[in-house]
Amino acid sequence: MENRVLSVSALNAQIKSLLEATFLFASVEGEISNLSKHASGHIYFSIKDEKSAIRCVMFKGNAAGLKFELENAQKVVVYGGLSVYTPRGEYQILCKSITPSGSGALALAYEQLKIKLKNKGYFEEKYKKAIPSFPKRIALVTSLSGAALQDMIKVAHKRWSLVEIIAVGALVQGNEAKYDIVQNLAYVDSFYGTKKAFDVVVIARGGGSMEDLWAFNEEMVADAIFASKTPVVSAIGHETDFLISDFVADLRAPTPSACMEMILPDKSEWLLRLGETMDFYNLRIRGLFEQKELELKEIKDNFAQVSYETKLNKGAKEILEIRGYLFAAFENLLSNKQNLTRLDISHSFGRLLEAKDMQLKETALLLEAKNPQNFVQLGYAQILKNNKIAPLSELKKADEIELVDTKVSLKAKIIS
Repeated sequence: MENRVLSVSALNAQIKSLLEATFLFASVEGEISNLSKHASGHIYFSIKDEKSAIRCVMFKGNAAGLKFELENAQKVVVYGGLSVYTPRGEYQILCKSITPSGSGALALAYEQLKIKLKNKGYFEEKYKKAIPSFPKRIALVTSLSGAALQDMIKVAHKRWSLVEIIAVGALVQGNEAKYDIVQNLAYVDSFYGTKKAFDVVVIARGGGSMEDLWAFNEEMVADAIFASKTPVVSAIGHETDFLISDFVADLRAPTPSACMEMILPDKSEWLLRLGETMDFYNLRIRGLFEQKELELKEIKDNFAQVSYETKLNKGAKEILEIRGYLFAAFENLLSNKQNLTRLDISHSFGRLLEAKDMQLKETALLLEAKNPQNFVQLGYAQILKNNKIAPLSELKKADEIELVDTKVSLKAKIIS
């Protein structure tokens, strides 16, 4: 039989037709290597085992549906069909989907994103914003038709009826949910710093499977929560469900209903506290008034002791006492007036005058004895210097003096 000679292109075309018809769908397990992610969104890589390798490509449309990040050395199962690139005679797997080996794609994507965001600091306590003790305005980003919304409103009105609840409807399930959640978070946060600002924004939905809750495990939702200036509370699913939003949010609530119990005060408890506080201050005020009454009474008593009225009464009493003493003295004097008339007043007065005359004569004699003229009559003269009597011991040579007696006054000069 004569062998028909084929061109290279013809051979590659036949191989392409054969392979693509035979391996229309195939699931192949291997380890990723030579991973390359193009800006176009296409992903190129190889999967290998201990003995061989095969090239793979995943185009942008299929790559957008990946729930986790592909990494070198990652063991995966690729699903797709074989295709031949005829210009080079190379075949490869056109991947429709890729799943991690041994675990679900969602579980792996969850762990990958959790590690990534933790490394970025999204979970650090220093970035957590405080929840106000008495929120006045709360936004609920959730489904308007879900039971979670009604549960939260019911609990809120029971605990603290002063709060204003604003429900912001959002998709909480499905591929479009993440975009809706991000958009509504941005809308609520746009009021920050205004009079209509919200004290807290709650993202919430009831329980469900991992697929149902996956919107809250999306990176773009985590970014929106972290960027929010308004404090964010994550209240997703049941107590056992832990979502990426729980780690990034400022507060994680186990359930939507529990969320309202956590962020709102209990009015019954606060009414009790206010009652106790009122009783305490009533008691303190009553005691204070009693103390001030005692202090006022003491001040009034002290004032009464120094008041003009008291002094007047005291003076009047003393005047009455003195008046009584005076009247008694006059009565005593009048009763003894007979003794007074018997006294020899003139005799006593004469004796007094004689004694005073004797004292006057003695004083005159002493004065006469001190008269300097008596000394001059005996041959003495007074020495005056500058019209003042000067002792001889104080005179100096050339001093001009005056010598006087009762009749003569002479000027002289000291020559030695």
